[in-house]
Amino acid sequence: MAKVLVPLAPGCEELEAVTTVDILRRAGIEVITAGLVPGVVRASRGTVLVPDVALDEAMHHEYDMMVLPGGMPGSEHLKDDARIMALLKRMAAAGHYTAAICAAPMALHAAGLLEGKRVTSFPGVLDEMPGSHRYVHDAVVVDGKIVTSKGPGTAMDFALTLVELLVGRVKRDQVEADLVRS
Repeated sequence: MAKVLVPLAPGCEELEAVTTVDILRRAGIEVITAGLVPGVVRASRGTVLVPDVALDEAMHHEYDMMVLPGGMPGSEHLKDDARIMALLKRMAAAGHYTAAICAAPMALHAAGLLEGKRVTSFPGVLDEMPGSHRYVHDAVVVDGKIVTSKGPGTAMDFALTLVELLVGRVKRDQVEADLVRS
């Protein structure tokens, strides 16, 4: 069974966090949410999220993917957290997926994972950051083991792409059909 870590930072975008966790779990993927701070996490619109574990505990396990919800100031907290930087580098070195949506790709950038990659983000976040990445305006971009997406409005497509990468197109199609998107 695929296993995914979703760190929850104070000020994260709740729509991105909850949508991603929900859709991955619908696909039968084990998802661990981990709070950067002890206790509950207050998201950017005031929604209170209860992480499964603290990040310090989650760091001692292996994951197939790490997904960073965006939002502000949540994305800044992710970028500035030495534990997140260490996890991102460890995931990349092991050949595992790292994914980020909205403003959270700034953490991938800070970890040095975007060099030479095609990426997207919330408008104005990555397109002005220095580096050799190539900013594109697509809703979801997959380049190797790096997955990025634009924002709350693309969260469902982002999560479904993650399902496809982890457990295949058939499962993605099944989950999407059950969501009655059309």
